Amino acid sequence: MRRVKKISKLLGLGLCALGLSVLSQSASADVLNDIVKRGELRVAVQTQGPPVSFVDKNGERTGFAIEVVKMMAKDMGVELKLLDYDWKGLIPAVNSGKADFLAADMTPNAKRTLVLSFTEPYLYSDVVLYSKKKQPFQKWQDVCKKGFSIGVVQGSSNVGLLKKLCPDTTIKEFAGGGPAVAQAVAADRADAGINDIASAAGYMVEYTDFKILDGAPKRWPLSFATRPDEHHLLRWMDNYFMLIRNDGRLEKLADYWMRGPVWKKDH
Repeated sequence: MRRVKKISKLLGLGLCALGLSVLSQSASADVLNDIVKRGELRVAVQTQGPPVSFVDKNGERTGFAIEVVKMMAKDMGVELKLLDYDWKGLIPAVNSGKADFLAADMTPNAKRTLVLSFTEPYLYSDVVLYSKKKQPFQKWQDVCKKGFSIGVVQGSSNVGLLKKLCPDTTIKEFAGGGPAVAQAVAADRADAGINDIASAAGYMVEYTDFKILDGAPKRWPLSFATRPDEHHLLRWMDNYFMLIRNDGRLEKLADYWMRGPVWKKDH
């Protein structure tokens, strides 16, 4: 009996030690601490998704999300490494550990939150539809009829939105971000396109024969995202958005990049 008790005690101590070891490893596996130690912030961004992330006419990477993460890195006192991916590559880049987090105009939804943890929304953005001026559409509902087609960014939240609101319309998904959709509308491969109001406003400058249709079928929350277990980093990002909202820097960037085509003439 004593021997059994001794074995049980040893097993208990062993399990306790194992538990402490796991907790210790978990505590040390903090990507925020890793960022500071390595002196580099690694962020996954969309290759071509103006005005959030894109390469401008001068060959420089810029956009709303880019300018935010530049501020983040500067305030952290580390270097910034931007990792380019198409829209569908952003989530795998984060979950594989190649990037610390993704900086995009991504909307949290039920499927995405299974594999990512999202910040509190940094901004809310109206979704609009646009078409060529020659089209007979005036409001977005006019396109939601059989015989018409709407172009949308492949894998975006707007795909599900269109399936729900425009079930009789042909939905055409395009890789390559919002610019690919705009090109499809310009080439008459889609009767209309859908995107956030900031992107659509930029297309009105680039394509003078375009028009934005009346109404907004949805207002999406926009967030950055990291791996589900990175609680410290997630909390830090939420606090950071709170701080730059408080000191006016977030609003200044939002006014320039996300609330009209002002950025277009500069980039």
